[in-house]
Amino acid sequence: MGERQTKARPTTSGQPLDFNLQDVTDGLEDEIFIVDRDFHVKFSNAAASRTLGNPENITDDKHCYQLFENRNSPCGPPLWTCPLTKTPQITKPVVIVHPRHPANADATAEYSRITMYPLKDHEGNVCAIVETRRDVSAERKMEQEVFRRHHHLHALSRISNATSGLRNLDAILNVCLDIALEAVNGEIGGILLLDEDSQKLHYSVSRGLSPKYTQQMKMPIGQGIAGRVAKTGEPVLLEDISRDPHVALSDLVSTEGLKGFASVPLKAKEKVVGVMNMASHVPGHFSEDDLYLLNSMGCQIGAAIEQAKLYHRLANAAKRYQTLLQHALTAQEDERKRIARELHDETSQAITSLTLSLQAIIELMEMKGIADADLMGRLRAIHAHTVHTGSEIVKLMKELRPTLLDELGMPTAIHRYAKDTLHARGINIAAEFTGTDKRFAPEIEVTLFRVAQGLIGNIMKHSEAKNTSIKLECNADKCVLQITDDGKGFDVSKLTRVAPSGRGAGLFTIKERVKLVGGNCKVNSRPGQGTKVTVNIPIPRDTIDEKDQGTNS
Repeated sequence: MGERQTKARPTTSGQPLDFNLQDVTDGLEDEIFIVDRDFHVKFSNAAASRTLGNPENITDDKHCYQLFENRNSPCGPPLWTCPLTKTPQITKPVVIVHPRHPANADATAEYSRITMYPLKDHEGNVCAIVETRRDVSAERKMEQEVFRRHHHLHALSRISNATSGLRNLDAILNVCLDIALEAVNGEIGGILLLDEDSQKLHYSVSRGLSPKYTQQMKMPIGQGIAGRVAKTGEPVLLEDISRDPHVALSDLVSTEGLKGFASVPLKAKEKVVGVMNMASHVPGHFSEDDLYLLNSMGCQIGAAIEQAKLYHRLANAAKRYQTLLQHALTAQEDERKRIARELHDETSQAITSLTLSLQAIIELMEMKGIADADLMGRLRAIHAHTVHTGSEIVKLMKELRPTLLDELGMPTAIHRYAKDTLHARGINIAAEFTGTDKRFAPEIEVTLFRVAQGLIGNIMKHSEAKNTSIKLECNADKCVLQITDDGKGFDVSKLTRVAPSGRGAGLFTIKERVKLVGGNCKVNSRPGQGTKVTVNIPIPRDTIDEKDQGTNS
């Protein structure tokens, strides 16, 4: 190909520049060449010639697709569609990135970015294209590394989200195993947990393994691949498990037919709590990169296992606490009833008898005209104290177990207790009861009464209120008790525990009572703005009543 010169253009001094295009382009690192409509290479710079290995290869009888792509026809899918074959022809640059295989067959595939610019003749028709090619292998490798890291982070993020949002151990293990299999493009795997008592591993969840194998497999620490991983705490990657002398005759090979294998420890604070296995029927399915990702997952899964066990222990402890509290409150209620009954049957009757006897003595002395003023004064004082004691015992019996709760029901008992307690302190009461005509289960009625009793006691002792509102609304599903006062209020956020002085014990006791029957309690209060307490208690459906109300009852 002959040398080509640019058109002379005047400089600022008025003198034209005369330079050779070949000299200009040879100094560039990018490969540059021009291809005409017949796919012949009409121009190339030194970088393009070096790529071909021998500049003499570029001749007029050679086509661009032969020289640069080693093809027998113009470039088309799946490589790309050559712009010179398009109709209508390209009118703007086209950029393509594709793998380039160098002349040396042993060399690693590289990547080039190709930019094609259309060249037009004096009539405005595309007569050729200018191609520039740049080696972007390093950028491509960086992109692949970024994508790989993103893939790893995404998988770890999914594991983190799964383990943080779940509490059930089986659910956590199933979700984590599926995420791990998807991350390494696997179909066979399982998670083994370590039994601390027997020091053996057993499958908790698995995919692609026969149930017979997973159910029977109990692997002591130190034996087999998973046992060694559990003992050393180090991951293991095998290209072909059937070649490993330690497992060549095991069920993994003979029954399950596994080849490629990866095993990683599940750790919690450097303590191995289990092992995760990944397997394939194809040798070499897993890479070092996969092992690194699985090992990172193993740390998160191990921590999740330990956390789930902790939640399980806490849940069991909470259940035991709830059971003990229920027994304590039941025993307390039974004891209240027993003491109230004894006070009524024995103490109250004895005091009543004593009061009547004193009254009879006083009347007898008056009838006989005994004029001992000192003795009469003493008798009348003793009589007054006896009457007062009887009244206090009656009040105490109502505190312990109001007879109205058993005789007339919960609404009347709550209303009467509020009037007897608050009216004496000058506190006005507005009461409203809806849907309370029928009786409810004893535990519901006792709970609502005790809650009302506790809240009324708080109003009397602490609120300095002038007015109190009591609303109780019940339907087939729930009972909602709302008690409001216009007192001094308090900062609810500061009441986080029971103080050594006992402050806060009342509200915490109320909340625990409500929780025992499946309800909830909400306290709204601010200093100077009064207090509103809302208690919501569900009504359990009576399956016997529902059956009796059916058409065939």
